[in-house]
Amino acid sequence: MIRERERLAALIRSVHAAIRDTVLSACAEQSPEELAEVVGSAGGDTIFRIDHISEASLLKGFATIAAEWPCLIVAEGLGQTGRITLPPGLPIDQTEIVIMVDPIDGTRGLMVQKRPAWILTGVAPNRGHATNLSDIEIAVQTEIPLQKQHLCDSLWAFCGAGVRGERLHRFTGQVQSLVIQPSRAKSIAQGFGGISRFFPGARGLLAEIDDALAFRLLPVHEPNRALTFEDQYISTGGQLYELMVGHDRWQADLRALVKPLLVSRNLPVFCCHPYDLCTELIAREVGVLVTTPEGTPLSYPLEVEYDCSWVGFANRTIADQVFPELQRLLREYIPGRMKR
Repeated sequence: MIRERERLAALIRSVHAAIRDTVLSACAEQSPEELAEVVGSAGGDTIFRIDHISEASLLKGFATIAAEWPCLIVAEGLGQTGRITLPPGLPIDQTEIVIMVDPIDGTRGLMVQKRPAWILTGVAPNRGHATNLSDIEIAVQTEIPLQKQHLCDSLWAFCGAGVRGERLHRFTGQVQSLVIQPSRAKSIAQGFGGISRFFPGARGLLAEIDDALAFRLLPVHEPNRALTFEDQYISTGGQLYELMVGHDRWQADLRALVKPLLVSRNLPVFCCHPYDLCTELIAREVGVLVTTPEGTPLSYPLEVEYDCSWVGFANRTIADQVFPELQRLLREYIPGRMKR
């Protein structure tokens, strides 16, 4: 178990606050076009100027933490491998913890002031090459709000100890405790949920699976009444948040399963990665069911370019309703990609 978890989480939350404030200042001072300037590519994703803005605060903050907890930092944009040790030059096998970070999850939406982004951090004891998402013992997730948004949330969790949260009023500095509760709905009818399909190439297939699921589970059609609704939030941390606070009833990101289709069509591939999922501990601790499409716990390696798929359900009743049918559809529409 990681030592002094409370103190470590408090320090990480301070780093998140610094990143949030730095990015907010940049959004206020620079145009969306300036923030969207492409400055590189790493970790299976495009790096924009706004991503670089957060990097200095990240490295400065975690360098302070490393004075007490020698660590391996894993994040997109950190050189060719996405991995550095702090203090600098320390051999990886001498680090005490592994910290996986996504400094801005939801960059594109934030750049154009469309949707808040999130700072994500998961911390695991260093177990060498075997260290994976299931080893994460501390997770911290902090909202980067829109300029016009005066409230922003922060959530954190310790493995086996539940979730804590705060809501900050940006303009007064007032902080209030935040209690979150996933949806207790017994059906997906008239609720938000669905399959992620952010990019061209496989959207037709994914939408067809989504439609088939709704029609199989909700066969009764009423005039002028929608069966379900969807919300394509291009942020995994944001999607998990929507499940945690009761906005969404289920979500599935299956992009890694349809990767072969995109490759066969010579199209770009953009998948979810472990750094996008490094705070899923918070969702599980609040009662959200998060697994692979096969139904196993997430145990993806802490590597920046590993392709991941996941499903999440607000409660057991929704999972029991949706998951078996979703798995049948995946075997029907994507044969050979699902483990039986």
